[in-house]
Amino acid sequence: MYAKCVMSVFSECVVAHPFAAQQLCSLSPPTKSSSSGTWTTILSRRACLFTAVVSAANLALPSPVLAVVSYIDDFEDEEERVVHLFEEVTRSVVCIKDVEVSSPGSSTMIPPNDEGISIEGTGSGFVWDKFGHIVTNYHVVAKLAKDTAGKQQSQVSLLYPNGDVMIKVARLVGIDAAHDLAVLKIDAPGDVLRPLTLGSSKKLKVGQNCFAIGNPYGYEHTLTTGVISGLGREIPSPAGSSIAGAIQTDAAINAGNSGGPLLDSFGRIIGINTATFTLQGSGMSSGVNFAIPIDLVLKLVPHLIVEGSVSSP
Repeated sequence: MYAKCVMSVFSECVVAHPFAAQQLCSLSPPTKSSSSGTWTTILSRRACLFTAVVSAANLALPSPVLAVVSYIDDFEDEEERVVHLFEEVTRSVVCIKDVEVSSPGSSTMIPPNDEGISIEGTGSGFVWDKFGHIVTNYHVVAKLAKDTAGKQQSQVSLLYPNGDVMIKVARLVGIDAAHDLAVLKIDAPGDVLRPLTLGSSKKLKVGQNCFAIGNPYGYEHTLTTGVISGLGREIPSPAGSSIAGAIQTDAAINAGNSGGPLLDSFGRIIGINTATFTLQGSGMSSGVNFAIPIDLVLKLVPHLIVEGSVSSP
């Protein structure tokens, strides 16, 4: 679509400006096998060259050309910004596996070759600090919290700077079922632990862009995008009470996304993805998804780390 639009307005201009047309047509066109991304890149380069040629010839560019050139540049800038956001944040997001081990004695270490373990679910979380604290949803680690036989594990996977995956067994530090929050702790080298940049949920606006990174259905480090669809929502908690002030978003959140970060356009966390309404009988997301606001999380997590629980909301 962009290619046709650009070529159309370029055609109008080159008829009026033969010198510019000669310069523009001296470029080799893309081959038939070129992807749409290649078309956009080539056209963007042509647009820049065409602008320079016409400017040097002291000719006036018609406004349609200026509008299309600006639109393509903005489109490419937006795409690059989202790619950069994902690359910067990925190492701060972890995959959490809910595992049952066959022997209570192995509950603090990963059994060799995954022998005698059963993976019962996956979730997400993020690095809170350089001490190895991981924040997630309570319902992601509920089985570990209720385990009395020593057979439950939460295995946390995170990335080394070179992209390799490190897996650690996490220790449960604190829980708050009423707000669906939990804190785990892992022993990991400092160069692996990259705390997520904290934002604020106070001044969020409906329509603002947002991004979710997590592990839906076990597919690690998946990015979904959307907007903030509503604010001040009330959602149920695992304790049977309600969580006030939740953020509603249409960024896709599915099983495995729980506990992962909801980010603003600068890669700062504004909420913890926690719930979604599903289409009845289908198990599919309806597009109505919720996140716990980060301002609430900031009040509660220090208590969970120090005291193991929260005495008041």
